[in-house]
Amino acid sequence: MTELPDFVAVKERYDNPDFGFRAELRRVAKPDDLALIPAFYRLLPGVRTDARWQRVVYFLPFTTHLPEGKTLGQALSGKVKEERLFQVLRSTPPNDLIQLSRLVRQIEPSVDWRKLGRSLWYWGETSYWGETSKRRLIEDYFSADSKTEKEALS
Repeated sequence: MTELPDFVAVKERYDNPDFGFRAELRRVAKPDDLALIPAFYRLLPGVRTDARWQRVVYFLPFTTHLPEGKTLGQALSGKVKEERLFQVLRSTPPNDLIQLSRLVRQIEPSVDWRKLGRSLWYWGETSYWGETSKRRLIEDYFSADSKTEKEALS
């Protein structure tokens, strides 16, 4: 298994006031468009970019990093109807990520970027653990919902 990039460091670089190219990245319509945006390469100097990096960078503008925070699925729970989330998960690339980004833009969640970065890195692939990021997203969504119900019953 290969070592994953430091997604938190990339998020911090993006959030740094000295990085003046955030507006370029916010306006990108779909992940593939990043390949034609100079800010994408300025954000990741010296890094060999690919579709994985495009998926990660595509979501940087619409979230905040919260160490030990929620996963994206947990953050969406209670704020997004499950029907909309299932619609996203049933979509094919790149529409699945475009629709997911619309949901994320609406709520601008605080999430742990170590978790989100890994999920986006492996999006559409079967991970080392035999699950897909889509499946993990929906499981996290419902597990957060069940925690809230358990707390309400206590």
